[in-house]
Amino acid sequence: MAPGSEASQQGPLGRLEDLVAQLRDPAEGCPWDLEQTHQSLIPYVLEEAHEVADAIRHGDDRHLKEELGDLLLQVVLHARIAQEDNRFDLNSVASGISEKLIRRHPHVFADVEARDSAAVRITWEAIKAQERAEDADAIASASPLSDQLACKVRGQAALAGAMTISKKAAQAGFEWEDMAGVWAKVKEELEELEEAIASGDRAHAQEELGDVLFTLVNVARWCDISPEEGLAGTNQRFLNRFSRVEAALGGDLRGQSIDALERQWQQAKQAIRSTESRSEG
Repeated sequence: MAPGSEASQQGPLGRLEDLVAQLRDPAEGCPWDLEQTHQSLIPYVLEEAHEVADAIRHGDDRHLKEELGDLLLQVVLHARIAQEDNRFDLNSVASGISEKLIRRHPHVFADVEARDSAAVRITWEAIKAQERAEDADAIASASPLSDQLACKVRGQAALAGAMTISKKAAQAGFEWEDMAGVWAKVKEELEELEEAIASGDRAHAQEELGDVLFTLVNVARWCDISPEEGLAGTNQRFLNRFSRVEAALGGDLRGQSIDALERQWQQAKQAIRSTESRSEG
């Protein structure tokens, strides 16, 4: 029987489930897939999620469709691994998120009124708070907010986790009075980083670097801008300019003076800006 032929009657998602089951078959499956666990797949989940975000940023539908498929494969794989241990399966995953969507959108599925997105967010947070209150562990917690945040950010990238912590702490009242206080903290942390680096204490310098980054995330929160999107844009701009510098120097940067490299860098910046100006015009 052809791979997934039986599941084809169930639609594409059912076929994907059967293909993954075949890959995980102990007798005839793929040795690599059979070795995978929830833990070993963590890097792939994160990588695929980042590639989905990259495709969205570039507005590439073909790429986005492909990357969403790769991310979906990770979901199906994790569900399959759990199903093999009789813990849960893909249907229970889908049922769980469906129930959560209904529960957290009473303005759509019940009689609650929500005039705008701000009202929706208030309702959403209230329902989440109620769900946590019903959790015995949350009730028994000595520090509910910090425990909740620890659980929330443990699966996030550090930059996203910093923004989550910053927002929630500010909502709880742990906040500067004005932007001047934030900038003062940035300067303080930069000075401490400089001192730590000068001391030669690498561990201390790493701690201070983290403090600087966390404070800059707070700057982003105050300005309502995304540090993740900002850094992603800088990465792309750097690569665009760097590729032009490489091309101008024949692909070999070794032996070039810093002044020569800086001139090429500035020329690359100007060339990109001119191209962007022409396209906008």
